[in-house]
Amino acid sequence: MCKRVGNSILLLLLLSLDSRDCVASPNNEGKILLNSVQAWAVKLGTELYHFGEFITRKKEVQESFKSAQIESRDGEKLVQSMSDDIRAMMELKISAVKRIVEAAENMAFDKQNEPVPEDFQFYNSKEMEEPYDELTITTTPETDFALENWIARPPTKNAYLYQNPHFSNIPVNINFSSVHVPTNVYAWAPEVIKGIHWSEGLDTHFINNYQSDPTLSWQYFGSSTGFMRHYPAMKWRADPVDIYDCRTRAWYMEAAASPKDVVILVDRSGSMTGQRRDIAKHVVTNILDTLGNNDFVNVMTFADTVEEIVPCFEDSLVQATLGNLRELKLGLDNFETMEIANFSAALTRAFELLEMYRNNSGGANCNQAIMLVTDGVPYNYKEIFEKYNWKYDTPVRVFTYLIGREVADVREVKWMACANRGYYVHLSTLAEVRERVLEHVNVLARPLVLQREKHPVVWTPVYANVTDPKVADYLWEQRERAEQKERFMSQRRDKALFNSEKEQERRWRITQMKQGQYSEIGNSQYQLMTSVSMPVYDLRHNEMRIARLLGVAGTDVPLSEIQALMTPYKIGVNGYAFIVTNNGYILIHPDLRPVFQQILKPSYNSVDMIEVELFDDDRGPRNFSKELTALRKEIIDQKTGNKIMNVKYHLDEMKRVSRAKKHYFWTGISDSPFTLVVAIPENYGRHRITPPPTDDIHRLSLTSKNISARQYLSDKWSVHPDWLYCRHYERTFSTPEEELLYFLERVAKPGWRWPAKPRPPEHHKNKPGHDRHNNGTPENKERNKVSNSTPRNEYYCDHGLMQALVYDARNTAWFNKSISDSASEEKAAEFIQRFGYIVAFLSTHSGLTRWQMHPPKEHDNEKPEFGKQWPKSIDEVWYRRAVEQHYVDPLSYVYSVELNTEKFPLNVSSAVVTAAHAVFHGDSHRKTPAAVVGFQFKHERLSEWFENITSSCEHNRECVTCLSDAWDCYLVDNNGWVIVSEDSNQTGQFFGKIRPDIMATLIEDDVYKPVHLVDYQAVCFREKKTSNPANVLLTPLENLRLAMAWFLTTTVWFYNSIASGLAQASSYSFEDEFLTTTVPPLLDEEGDDDSEYSYMSKPTTKNAERDFEKLVLINRTRPTPCDREMYLYQLNYNSLNDKLNKPMMNCSRPFYVQLVNYTNMLMVVVNGLCPREEVPISVDPTEVQYNESLPCLKHIHPLYRKQPTSCIRNHTEESNIDMCGRGSLPHKNLWTSLSVLVILRYFYI
Repeated sequence: MCKRVGNSILLLLLLSLDSRDCVASPNNEGKILLNSVQAWAVKLGTELYHFGEFITRKKEVQESFKSAQIESRDGEKLVQSMSDDIRAMMELKISAVKRIVEAAENMAFDKQNEPVPEDFQFYNSKEMEEPYDELTITTTPETDFALENWIARPPTKNAYLYQNPHFSNIPVNINFSSVHVPTNVYAWAPEVIKGIHWSEGLDTHFINNYQSDPTLSWQYFGSSTGFMRHYPAMKWRADPVDIYDCRTRAWYMEAAASPKDVVILVDRSGSMTGQRRDIAKHVVTNILDTLGNNDFVNVMTFADTVEEIVPCFEDSLVQATLGNLRELKLGLDNFETMEIANFSAALTRAFELLEMYRNNSGGANCNQAIMLVTDGVPYNYKEIFEKYNWKYDTPVRVFTYLIGREVADVREVKWMACANRGYYVHLSTLAEVRERVLEHVNVLARPLVLQREKHPVVWTPVYANVTDPKVADYLWEQRERAEQKERFMSQRRDKALFNSEKEQERRWRITQMKQGQYSEIGNSQYQLMTSVSMPVYDLRHNEMRIARLLGVAGTDVPLSEIQALMTPYKIGVNGYAFIVTNNGYILIHPDLRPVFQQILKPSYNSVDMIEVELFDDDRGPRNFSKELTALRKEIIDQKTGNKIMNVKYHLDEMKRVSRAKKHYFWTGISDSPFTLVVAIPENYGRHRITPPPTDDIHRLSLTSKNISARQYLSDKWSVHPDWLYCRHYERTFSTPEEELLYFLERVAKPGWRWPAKPRPPEHHKNKPGHDRHNNGTPENKERNKVSNSTPRNEYYCDHGLMQALVYDARNTAWFNKSISDSASEEKAAEFIQRFGYIVAFLSTHSGLTRWQMHPPKEHDNEKPEFGKQWPKSIDEVWYRRAVEQHYVDPLSYVYSVELNTEKFPLNVSSAVVTAAHAVFHGDSHRKTPAAVVGFQFKHERLSEWFENITSSCEHNRECVTCLSDAWDCYLVDNNGWVIVSEDSNQTGQFFGKIRPDIMATLIEDDVYKPVHLVDYQAVCFREKKTSNPANVLLTPLENLRLAMAWFLTTTVWFYNSIASGLAQASSYSFEDEFLTTTVPPLLDEEGDDDSEYSYMSKPTTKNAERDFEKLVLINRTRPTPCDREMYLYQLNYNSLNDKLNKPMMNCSRPFYVQLVNYTNMLMVVVNGLCPREEVPISVDPTEVQYNESLPCLKHIHPLYRKQPTSCIRNHTEESNIDMCGRGSLPHKNLWTSLSVLVILRYFYI
């Protein structure tokens, strides 16, 4: 019976498509009637609906899930279960790091004083040979020191490297580790090579860790001397230059010392000019690079007055986020040197500020430090230290950086540091700044080292696997240089074409598109991760205790590994989980967008939770509600709770918007700074579908005579590529589908056991303290060796997900049969052929996607098949929208086309229409989405269908139709995007762009509701300030005075250079003059890049010069964090029929609009003869204009944060340490400098 009905429907559809009742003349100047539009909408919707039912076999899909069970989704249990799994994984990583720490401390204790053999070799990461890439130079070699020609050094070891999928397909060797040495560190310096030598023994522990936990990523030990030993060995790639130094990375800095409040005082008196000013800026920049999200800082300059380098940071400390540090660094370019330094005012201001934060428990609430950068002090200001520091048991450390070669008052500057638990450094060249600045880290680490037993475990915020996040500015600058060069060359080749208005318009559009950031398709080149690290102490007993930090040990944890434990299939469609840090920043979130145009955003790792969870209210940008901030505080405090909130969220790269109620559940991840949050849709998220308990995979295989479940997966299927079904740790597979089939075969065999989740070894779990000095004995070494040998699991499987997948596969295996086989009537095949190439698809809640092509031979081999192009099941936009649409109309399909924007124009000739419909399974009281079915066909077929229907009249009467030149007809979706238009070029465009007057009326009538969205992760492009310095007119006497001054200064400098070089040769052979940077000089805006075309930069007339600057020169920009706002639109279904059934009122309302039945589309019929009223309506984002910069705004309105629990800042034995400074120049040359100062005074005044 059902078959006859289905065939009858097919015949009716064919008849309706083959015939036209009556076609009106295009020249008819009459009026289209409302009844005609209503009839067209009903007819189109009904025919599309019946076609969809037939092509998707929706009823058969519903029958396939009739045996499935529905269970309530308990959000509290779900978030707790996920938290426990993540915590267990974290314990595994911590356990591995603890073993590295113990081993390093023991080895250093036993072997640190052993001499290094003269023929000692090690694996240098920079000099490893990469397979098949021997001719490509992508790394920076070791600095070519002058004395190296005299000292023969053994070559570094080498070995073959192999690509390893577990390590992002990077060529590695898992049999040993290799060593990275920074460019500014000499590998054969005594302390460095000693560390490299004794740390070779860590290889055994690296390998044991990896064997015990095959999910481990990179393991490493970063030494305080600068080198980093990492496992596995790899070739270090750095393009264009190696600027990596492990001591400036978050995992090292945060483990090496407890959080700190830092005030940096920079002397801007008249003597701090020239190179001294450059060195001072470099010192401050390097200090800022050693700070992290848990630190607070401010930079002040002082002469006769004390001023913040960033005015809006006045009288405060700011969190050391990437955005704030960037603002401080930019502020360094603005200070000018003049007048006399008032040290008393500067020190008083700094101490008072730190005291205020100390009393209010603000900022870092742990270590406090003042960094004084100057070229000399008149005396030691003992009374200020007595008043503000010594009275309170010296809570503030003072670090002094003395700048300049010719300095006289070293003693006072050094005393200031030594008397206040700090460190003194003398700097005379830019090359030595990085190494000397890092000395303060070892000083701040002293209390940690002295207490010896506690090893704080540190988890870093999110970061990308790049050598340095600051490279982003460099990459953007290089991109602009390339663009500028291309413009010069294009103008040189064809000046007339280049200067034409059409070409300039095209280039302007390209520039606008390049500065967009919403289609961020380059994220895959970056791997986001967090790291866990612990400090490593030098445990030797010395007569003179120096409390030395050996370094930091750690391991990376890719965020993808944590996301796999969040079991997204249990959360369901339009639900998600995310993790928040103690600062309120996002660690993991589906809407974290760290990349623009394949470059990291300037503040990608400090995106706040309330900047991605958008509360659905009418508040303006950054005017967050108390309800939302209260929710944020509960989450940061790691409490357990739940709350229902109205939220709004974007889809389709910020071109669509949706609004819903979400139920939030959260709980803290114990012994970490993280809180896990799960957000579930309030209606359909309450329940989930599960297979019946009798359908166990292994049991079914055994009862079916060992027949594997892979028989249900024969052709045209895919699984969610990011979900963890089963993972093999020792075998690699080309696709997730291949790996799944392998495990389905294994499950079918006798003896299969579902693997238990790995747990950390008991050796390190809650282990009491022990005497580490005895760990070097043979007994203890053997004990540690046994403890490290834990059984290795070959694989891991998610039993619940595999069960759900096999249930779906078995019950939908029939979908592989062709629709032509299902339809016995010849008309059915003819009906399918009529619409050309069609894809029918089915995607289930377990991540399984199936598809069928009709006819199969017409597939375009250049394009990936449906399931390969959209494999992410419940995370695909069409799946999510279909489930949402079910609660609008449970019978409707969601139709969409690819969007047609300026950045990504749509090729309409090859465009396809996608229709999706959600299949729910339920009983009388509850229901939940089980799958989404749909079909995809060529856009031109829908256009023909639309034209056939809208060109016909009812009851064979003559009427005006959409064929008339006076009328324009459209199909517009529920977000305002055009699906069909008489002008095919308008397909995929926003309707408000095509007919802004009609869209404005629809918004006014509440047919479309505008939804205000703010993108708090946006990037704007600030124009760089360029300068053209001109020389002042100099008289002959002025020239003579400057020449004499230069001669005397150069003479003194040359003498001191020779003397100091000889004096330092015995102790610091490779400092100062021998340290050279390998960074290639960047081209200036007016530098070498443009010199090739320098003849073009001198037009003969002023007009020509203006035209040249306008047409050829680009505006140099700098990517800057900003907020962008936009209005997106959503169809308002409340009382929709009353809003739509309004009569046409001549040209005051020159259109009809009707809902197309069973769809998400509106049919809009417009009288094209009426004049258009252009009302600008756009979905493009615009920058939010604030009265101050974004860092200033965030600082003025701070958000709550939770301070880290670990704080070790004092130790009673620290007073026994005398080492508090290092000089750079011998004092015996001071008389030469002083003798010439009187002479120079004449020439410079």
